[in-house]
Amino acid sequence: MTDFKSLGLAEPLLKALAAEGYETPTPIQLQAIPLVKDGRDIIGIAQTGTGKTAAFALPILHRMLEDPRPTPKRSCRVLVLSPTRELASQICESFRAYGRFLNLSSRVVFGGVSMNNQIRDLVHGVDVLVATPGRLLDLIRNRAFRLDDLETFVLDEADQMLDMGFIHDIRRLVALLPKERQTLFFSATMANEIGKLADTLLKDPAKVAVTPVATTAERISQSVIFVDGPRKQALLHKLLEDASIERALVFARTKHGANKIAGRLMDAGHPAAAIHGNKSQAQREKALADFKAGRSRLLIATDIAARGIDVDGVTHVINFDLPNVPESYVHRIGRTARAGAEGIAISFCAGDERAYLRDIERTTRMKVPVIESPLGAGEGLVTSDRDDRPARPQQHRRPQGNGGGRNHGRPAGQGQGGQRRDERAARPGEPRRDERTPSRGPGDGRKDARPARQDRNGDRRMEDRWVRPTGAPQGERGSGLGSRRPAPRRDGR
Repeated sequence: MTDFKSLGLAEPLLKALAAEGYETPTPIQLQAIPLVKDGRDIIGIAQTGTGKTAAFALPILHRMLEDPRPTPKRSCRVLVLSPTRELASQICESFRAYGRFLNLSSRVVFGGVSMNNQIRDLVHGVDVLVATPGRLLDLIRNRAFRLDDLETFVLDEADQMLDMGFIHDIRRLVALLPKERQTLFFSATMANEIGKLADTLLKDPAKVAVTPVATTAERISQSVIFVDGPRKQALLHKLLEDASIERALVFARTKHGANKIAGRLMDAGHPAAAIHGNKSQAQREKALADFKAGRSRLLIATDIAARGIDVDGVTHVINFDLPNVPESYVHRIGRTARAGAEGIAISFCAGDERAYLRDIERTTRMKVPVIESPLGAGEGLVTSDRDDRPARPQQHRRPQGNGGGRNHGRPAGQGQGGQRRDERAARPGEPRRDERTPSRGPGDGRKDARPARQDRNGDRRMEDRWVRPTGAPQGERGSGLGSRRPAPRRDGR
């Protein structure tokens, strides 16, 4: 059996891996480590939970150990770009764990915290920097950081980067990179747009792929329950009577929805916390720490937590709302069945979410088994007879340019409506104006379903945008072309 020693890694790295309890490389590690050690550019196609971070972190650290250099002032030797704060923090923790016996420095920077502290941390330079694109650009604009001395560039979760609207930020950063560098490109999918981006970044890349695009883990038992939207909360409470649900991630489509679910669970005596883009960094870190430590049985999350959050012992993933992007379903349920364990994924499907379910089944190339609701008959349940019509071709879900009008994403038949108080200027104690909670998804009863804008943390939040189900008619007022969206703002301004 192949082990890490056979991959030729330096002894301090093998010692660190032993301390972490890692003995056998995963398939992505077996393929990627030798290539990265040799200095090759690579394209890695792998889902989260496959050991991808170690696949690039270990050989990068090995190369740095073999080629020691002074840490460049206000710069770095290795840059890893990540789409979210949580994933960035986790990647940095992995570099520190694997490099614990090396004299190398690592830092993570993202929005939501003081940029002044980050500037002070980076003034003497750093060997490995993990960053979100928005905050890194802010540091560069403030002349607090530069990329002239970069040796290795890693773009992680490239498909999510594009989904969150980071493509322009990435291109700005790439223009600042030295031409002579090693580039590692990782994505869970390889759509045409991803391929075009890879072509501009990589030189003669080797390709490593360990799982077919958008497949789901074999160790995850999946099921769907058909239920009316208003009965979802009661259904969740009923499911939680099952003691086998030891630690569960519950996914909501919107920030407001996540808060409401968590609040009602707490009122019912279920320890729960919500994590999403409107939470402060301290709140997000505390919620995740409580969940990891077992102080909270439940973590209610938007899709910000769907990728890269590696929490041991998640027995269940519950999709309270089905995601409007089918690939997100794959990443959500991948939070369970980690490290060889088995897991259970249960999805709630309301009548207006049938189109989402068909898209998911087409993407994963499998039917999700239907199970009966534990609420029983006569509880306002929708019929469990699935709509087996072929899924329609997916529509492009990201807004284009400035064309997103006032009716973008509004369910059919709803008018402009007045703004709610939480969509106007924030009052003391409420989220800032550009961090306000966007509208909820289908069935939530809100009138003004606008796309989510970029928050001030440098991390664009697209996970809460409600997208009209495939085939649903447009609203009565038309496309709303000509309306203007406010320009995004960044933190530190």
